[in-house]
Amino acid sequence: MQQNRNVERRTVLKAAGASLAVAGLGATATACGGDSGAGDGTVTIRYAWWGAEDRAERIKKSIALFEKKYPKIKVKTDFQPYLDFWKKFNTQASGGNPPDVFQNAIGFLRKYDAKNVLLDLSPQVEAGNLSLDGFRAGLEKFGEVDGKLLGIPVGSNSMALVIDKPVYTKSGVKPEQGWTWDDFDAAMKKIRDKAGRAGDSGMYGVMYLYDLYLRQNGKAFFTEDGLGFTEADLKAWWSKAEKGIEEGLYADPKKVAQIKPKSAVAAELAAGEFTWDNFTVRYTSEGKSEYGLAPIPTTDGKKTGQYLGSLMLSASKRTQHPKEVAQFINFMVHEPEVAKIMGYDRGVPATQAQYDAFQPTDPVNKAIAEYEESLVAAGVLEPITPHPNGADICEAAFLRIGEELGLGTRTVDDAVKQFFTESKTALGT
Repeated sequence: MQQNRNVERRTVLKAAGASLAVAGLGATATACGGDSGAGDGTVTIRYAWWGAEDRAERIKKSIALFEKKYPKIKVKTDFQPYLDFWKKFNTQASGGNPPDVFQNAIGFLRKYDAKNVLLDLSPQVEAGNLSLDGFRAGLEKFGEVDGKLLGIPVGSNSMALVIDKPVYTKSGVKPEQGWTWDDFDAAMKKIRDKAGRAGDSGMYGVMYLYDLYLRQNGKAFFTEDGLGFTEADLKAWWSKAEKGIEEGLYADPKKVAQIKPKSAVAAELAAGEFTWDNFTVRYTSEGKSEYGLAPIPTTDGKKTGQYLGSLMLSASKRTQHPKEVAQFINFMVHEPEVAKIMGYDRGVPATQAQYDAFQPTDPVNKAIAEYEESLVAAGVLEPITPHPNGADICEAAFLRIGEELGLGTRTVDDAVKQFFTESKTALGT
């Protein structure tokens, strides 16, 4: 969590978007996958995920518990950083030998489903090998696409505004649930004028924030088939961002680029920035101030457009061991002892049993839990629209072109035109 998430996300999305075009991903599901069973009835399944050593150690401890409960199922593990994970996965999938179970995200569900890679887990639910009971805030629906259950959430997160609390206090700004974008704009000016700092690190390239803004106004970044907004909509959003930079409300993008991978908030270039709530641990490790989570601004004082996002576990359509894979996924999302081991490494636990089992004691993780509880209590959470095939390429383009706009290498009109050109190609529209 302490890495530069935007850089990492941009890199993996570019790689994934390119490498998923490899021929052969759509091969039939009848070919063998995974290791064959042993003579004594023991089977081995392969589990792959992205992440660093700390996550690997936690997952390996969780697997040891699983193998103790299911002695006839052995789990062979493999983990890589984001970029290397997707490169390896795509090579394996194109060769007909993907891992039996793997970490996944919503932006890839339709793409992999279209390539005939993902196993529909619904039959395993019906067979009693996988339970959808006890999930928080409707998360059990998160991996459903076109009537198929393609992923099971392991944790949740939501967009938030991370703030430098002393700077907000000094400026006389107190963000509360239901504050509006007009309130936010006024706050940016107060922070600039009273604290001598930009109010925000720059909103122009944060696709998931723009999605919330669109959802507040009856639209969405994606529909099931393509983009859910117009060129005029994006021009207005990016024009406001450009004006905010010129007026010193948002941080100078050139300075933000110079201090990477450190965040603009920790580097005291900005008083806040929009990000996923479970990424917030990085600010405490990078900076010297006290940081907190503030609500998303609204258009009407009520609707934030928010939903709970999630990492999830998916299974290969080629696996020879669907029952064992389902039992493994079930254990990883429901077993309370797993939550005690994993903590909030993959977000706030998706099931109530795991959520109750891990009670954070450090201020950062306690704040994350309290923030998500506040969203549930406020009743602002909504369903998310499953992303269309090609969404990952659109996200990478939005981030890259937004940065180019901020750095002054593109005009607003050119940026909008370029984004729609690339997105229409990626989405086939």
